[in-house]
Amino acid sequence: MLHELKQIVLEYEKARKTGKKTVLATVVNLEGSSYRRPGVRMLLSEDGTMTGAVSGGCVEKEIWRQAQQLFKSAVPLMMTYDGRYRLGCEGILYILLEPFDPGEAFIRKFRQHLQQRKPLKIDCSYESGEGISTTSGTVVDFGDQQLPLRKGYKVVPGGHRFSQELPPCFRLLIIGGEHDAVELSRFAASTGWEVFVVVNPMEEKSISDFPGTEQLIPAIPEELDVSAVDSRTAVVLMTHSFVKDLQYLIALRNCQTAYFGLLGPSSRREKLLGALIEHEPDVADHFMDHLRGPAGLNIGAETPQEIAVSILAEILAVVRQQQPIPLKDKKGSIHH
Repeated sequence: MLHELKQIVLEYEKARKTGKKTVLATVVNLEGSSYRRPGVRMLLSEDGTMTGAVSGGCVEKEIWRQAQQLFKSAVPLMMTYDGRYRLGCEGILYILLEPFDPGEAFIRKFRQHLQQRKPLKIDCSYESGEGISTTSGTVVDFGDQQLPLRKGYKVVPGGHRFSQELPPCFRLLIIGGEHDAVELSRFAASTGWEVFVVVNPMEEKSISDFPGTEQLIPAIPEELDVSAVDSRTAVVLMTHSFVKDLQYLIALRNCQTAYFGLLGPSSRREKLLGALIEHEPDVADHFMDHLRGPAGLNIGAETPQEIAVSILAEILAVVRQQQPIPLKDKKGSIHH
């Protein structure tokens, strides 16, 4: 996912400032089943820092051991990890290890791409056998430019390919600044989502009040800039004020969101939607149908932390187009 690559790039920049070499590990193929699927990555710094994960923890130690020779030689290699005889893993992972040193041009382009919320494509060339693989490497396609993840690398025809398209980072827009909004912000940030919180300017809140939040937006409904709200954005309306909720609903009525949740009981939702239609009789039916309230799945949540879990679970279910059921009742593979 793009948010994982984003974190990897941020950690690389920190390592580069201190002169530390870094190695990127990418799962490029899988036979059987595994905790995670091809396309997951982790960054290893020679000081022992590891960012990201390619499994539930059983593979990372072996990757670290194999990465030691790359810190010295800067030559890519392929490794496999056979988990069929290890507890919890039932597949064979094919993992590309390569020096991670994309350079300043890549960093600038990557930041620009994140800001513009455009998808990008990643192409990995690799050999199936284990050992040193000088022709293996990764190139990122930004649409108008292709840049490698290590300086000087050029794709060599032939061999195996793993391609992956990453959509823009998922974003959560929380409208409200009470305790439950703080917990929702904290939990959502831990998933890697970009979290933005909207509060009334009179509330005198600061970004430090919302752990993990990328941006705090003090704005009344009439002045809220909704241009950045897109189909990769979930919105949760939780001001605890009927009037404010209505005003923000009116401001967001023309937005196409991935999810739109309303905090509060069903009776409050119906009253809120009735008031919305009264103020905006031309509001689109699809917007009304898209609203979910009470926000969250029925898991018996009571505390702000549990409510946050409930809401995040519903957002994931909606975005991934899943009907929530116990995994023990799911037929076939857990992953698509």
